[in-house]
Amino acid sequence: MAMDEMNEVRDFDEDIKDRKALIEEAKQLDLSKEWNEVASAVMSLKKRWKRIYYWESAYEDELADEFDRMIDAFYAKRKEGFQNIQKAKQELIDRAQVLAKSENWNQATDEMNELMRQWKAVGSAGKETDDQLWEAFNEARNAFFDRKRQNWEERKAKSVNAQQVKKELIKQAAALTDSEEWQKTSDQLRKLMEEWKNAGFAGKEIDDQLWNEFNETRQKFYDRRSAAYDEIHQRQQQNAEKKKELIAQAAAIVALKEYNRENTDQMKKLNGVWKEIGSCGKEKEDALWKEFRCAADDYFAGLKQFNEQKHNDWIKRMQEVRNRKMELIQAQQRQLKWMKNELPTLLSQTAADEMAEDIKDKEEFIQELENDLAEINEKLGVGVKK
Repeated sequence: MAMDEMNEVRDFDEDIKDRKALIEEAKQLDLSKEWNEVASAVMSLKKRWKRIYYWESAYEDELADEFDRMIDAFYAKRKEGFQNIQKAKQELIDRAQVLAKSENWNQATDEMNELMRQWKAVGSAGKETDDQLWEAFNEARNAFFDRKRQNWEERKAKSVNAQQVKKELIKQAAALTDSEEWQKTSDQLRKLMEEWKNAGFAGKEIDDQLWNEFNETRQKFYDRRSAAYDEIHQRQQQNAEKKKELIAQAAAIVALKEYNRENTDQMKKLNGVWKEIGSCGKEKEDALWKEFRCAADDYFAGLKQFNEQKHNDWIKRMQEVRNRKMELIQAQQRQLKWMKNELPTLLSQTAADEMAEDIKDKEEFIQELENDLAEINEKLGVGVKK
């Protein structure tokens, strides 16, 4: 083999070796690095690849295809990165457009500033795309800050009158401090408080001073009301203790299960005392009354049952007496009938006179029994039976 041919083979091998080395460098590219740094490395690889002599061999074409795939992967990654950055910036724009309509000025301002910080940190999506996105983002920011500035100017104009309004509210509150119409005055002060809130900001230097004066004026009334309420609560607590004692007395009567006039009168008396004691506050009053009413209901339910049983026992006794009376009447009537049948058969006048006298006594006795029976039937509400 000639020397030139050997050099040619050796140069071909060196070129193949160089191309493989560039492919390995492409494989080792760190695509997580800053885009400009990675792009610079890619451009360097492409330039160095083009400088290597092309021998027009099939193996070189295979290596070229492999190298192109590596470069294409880089550009695909770059495209994906651009898309992700574009998406991230669009999300920042969307949020900025929402904030542009906000009236929570301080919070929205902080968020707008944070969005700007994120915008600067998110990176580039390509110059043309960046310019378009920035225009939309900046438009939303400017819209918000224009509205904020306009709001500030309006608030400044309103604060001119706020001081006078608040001074007038202080005078109105001062006129109520000695009132003893606790609920009515409390409602009026709440109304003044709402007017105070709606009056606006009177200026940084005087607003706190006006508020302290207004609040101290209100507090004078509230202190007096608290003292009055404390007295009421103390009285209500005393009333509650008295009513608890009535409940205990009622429960003790119920526990006896003795349903007589004395206990019934006592239960009625406890109810009268309850009404005389006075209120112990709605919540306590309702609970204690329910407990007392329960004990009273238990007693009077037992009294009703006791009276019903007593009445039933009386009916039973009266029915037994009625039955005995009826049986006695029937027996006396049988005897009377026999005596009347025997009277004509008596031979002695004396015996006949005695029998006649006995018959008369028997008839009078039967009449007495029938009168008793009629009275019993009337009490029982049944017809008289003879």
